[in-house]
Amino acid sequence: MGNAEWGMDADRAASDSSPQSPVPSPLRLVVMGTGPFAVPMFRGLLAGRHRVLALVTRLARSSRAGVKPPPSPMRAVAEGHGLPVLDPESINTPVAREALAALAPDLFVVADYGQILSPETLAVARLGGINLHGSILPKYRGAAPINWALYHGDTETGVTVIHMTPRVDAGPIVAIARTPIDPEEDAVALEQRLAQLGAPLVSQVVDQLAAGQVESLPQDASQACGARRLRKTDGEIDWSRSAPEIKNQVRALEPWPRTSTHWLRQHATPLRVILGHVTVEARTSDSPPGTVVAASSGRLVIATGTGLLAIDQLQPAGKRMMSAGEFLNGHPVATGERFGSP
Repeated sequence: MGNAEWGMDADRAASDSSPQSPVPSPLRLVVMGTGPFAVPMFRGLLAGRHRVLALVTRLARSSRAGVKPPPSPMRAVAEGHGLPVLDPESINTPVAREALAALAPDLFVVADYGQILSPETLAVARLGGINLHGSILPKYRGAAPINWALYHGDTETGVTVIHMTPRVDAGPIVAIARTPIDPEEDAVALEQRLAQLGAPLVSQVVDQLAAGQVESLPQDASQACGARRLRKTDGEIDWSRSAPEIKNQVRALEPWPRTSTHWLRQHATPLRVILGHVTVEARTSDSPPGTVVAASSGRLVIATGTGLLAIDQLQPAGKRMMSAGEFLNGHPVATGERFGSP
């Protein structure tokens, strides 16, 4: 579900794709990406007529305990196609630029990579670089656009393809595809959907670049807003916020850092719980924010700053996610008790 906006009109696109038009030579592409958002785009380019020379991805670091993380999904796709994989500590060192220059790329195609390309690095590719971003720019420039769109309760989002510049997500816009946000959609589901929406958009922009037909528009900097990287503290619930705002927080912070609070038990240590699915109740209450107003018959309902929030799923520290009914069977929550910061 979504619609695309292009820098060229439909009549021109039709004439340029007619049998009489010469077919432009394929471009030599270097793809840069690490996370799952980039995978559909990568697969689409691999299936297309342009030549993908290599993947550049982030270096996988072992944890402090020495545990090596699983391979990134982009690395797995590249290795499955027999492509070279470059993972420099920094893409902007002379050594990294030399490795890129040896590939003689026409274009860098970037999504969910995690490093900013310097002017010197962008200049290695004849046509510079394009980037697939998970928002309708200039809104939500930064590392976590999908999460912050959900957090703020946006009802529409999309993907944008831009010509890259050294400023983060500030380059001229080449194409946009828009889509409504389902009110029950969380960040995991929305990212998957936007990744699928963006894949054909990127392929078509690459085709247009090969044909010299791309038109772009500068971003309106006055409308720009940031989407900084998420922090663990973003998951802490402030029960003085409204029920819809807290529900949006739960949707936005999947799969990390998740949304959590503490059951402030009487005569016991506060118990940290992670919230799963939640529902905004139609009724209201005069109880102070964080107060339990129902804890029976499989229902756990908590007062917020405005409205009531039913906790449908929750995960006690060190346990699995469970339904409210399962939780209440093993934890004697009483009406009038509080949830909040210990």
